[in-house]
Amino acid sequence: MSFIHLGLLVAAGVSLHWVETLIPVAVAVPGAKLGLANVVTLLVVVAGTPGQVVALAAARTLLSSLLQGRLLSLSFWLGLSGGMASALAMVGARRALHKYLSLVGVSLLGAVTHNLAQLVVLALLVRSPLVFHYLPILLLLAAPSGLLTGLAAQAVIRRMRLAKDS
Repeated sequence: MSFIHLGLLVAAGVSLHWVETLIPVAVAVPGAKLGLANVVTLLVVVAGTPGQVVALAAARTLLSSLLQGRLLSLSFWLGLSGGMASALAMVGARRALHKYLSLVGVSLLGAVTHNLAQLVVLALLVRSPLVFHYLPILLLLAAPSGLLTGLAAQAVIRRMRLAKDS
């Protein structure tokens, strides 16, 4: 994947992240999101290198936080830790388990890893393990989010293949 393609995908991820902030989430859980920008990450997991996946996740988090005025805030550090951990987990799972784990499975793993990493960082920052009481709720939210982004990424890949073949 070229540098230009990666840059376009970063822009797409930042755009999806921005659009997602406009969508009201029906659950009263702080920070709960659909994770639509992770569709782009999954595309790079499939078509790019591990370094490109990590670069995309880092650049998307950095630029999104900068545009929203949250650079270096708590939400930035939580997003960065979750994004980096999930990117690495998805790359590892895709490489090691590609015969056994679909892209939806990789996405589910990424969603769970994202939430776990955020809780670990939050526990370290607030110096309290009590934040892990939040884990069951986050895991329940990770399942539909990971499923949705995985299915969306599969649909995009399918359409890209059809466009390429025609």
